[in-house]
Amino acid sequence: MSGTLYGLGVGPGDPDLLTLKAHRLISGATTIAYPAPDSGESFARGIVAEFIPEGAREIPIVIPMRSERFPAQEVYDAAAETIADALASGEDVVVLCEGDPFFYGSFMYLFARLAERFPAEIVPGVSSLGAVTAVARQPLIAREEVLTVLPATLPEDELERHLAAANAAAIMKLGRHFARTRAVLERLGLAERAVFVSHATLPQQQVCPLAEAPETAPYFSMIVVPGKDAHV
Repeated sequence: MSGTLYGLGVGPGDPDLLTLKAHRLISGATTIAYPAPDSGESFARGIVAEFIPEGAREIPIVIPMRSERFPAQEVYDAAAETIADALASGEDVVVLCEGDPFFYGSFMYLFARLAERFPAEIVPGVSSLGAVTAVARQPLIAREEVLTVLPATLPEDELERHLAAANAAAIMKLGRHFARTRAVLERLGLAERAVFVSHATLPQQQVCPLAEAPETAPYFSMIVVPGKDAHV
């Protein structure tokens, strides 16, 4: 019998937002994998560090955090084979993922490589979008409004086209794309009702109108543009 692959959403950062199911699986895990930068600590692991059993095997999936391209496919190929070896030996493997595994989550790349070979279960987590709207105390959409979720990494003309057609929007992955994203929102007249949030649910959390946001933004930040019905 092979082990089961568990993709666990660990939420946006506050350990209190971990689901009961995720807590149970982590607390009983013998093998845990998680994304990690090539320098510094894993954010996903840090969220649940106090719940990881002593002696559990840990598999860091080292993903370089830099602007230039890197062989991401090779990283996930190698991680998948390491995890596959554990699953084939009968070990369950818990894979941690910030936020929710299938909402811009890195777990989806492991799932694509392993789910046809081994039993797999997804444990949803509180997404970054849910956390941001909660700490901003701002509903995003109401009635028949449509929400558009966009990565700031899109080409500027494509980002502007999507935002011009949106009722309401959430723009993620800001980082070094923050300045041009803000400029697009100002050009479209959307900046007035936009809200900037960084590090939602963490001690260093920042929430403010976009007009009062700092000049630079971390990767873990988001701009939300509420719909007109939700903004009243």
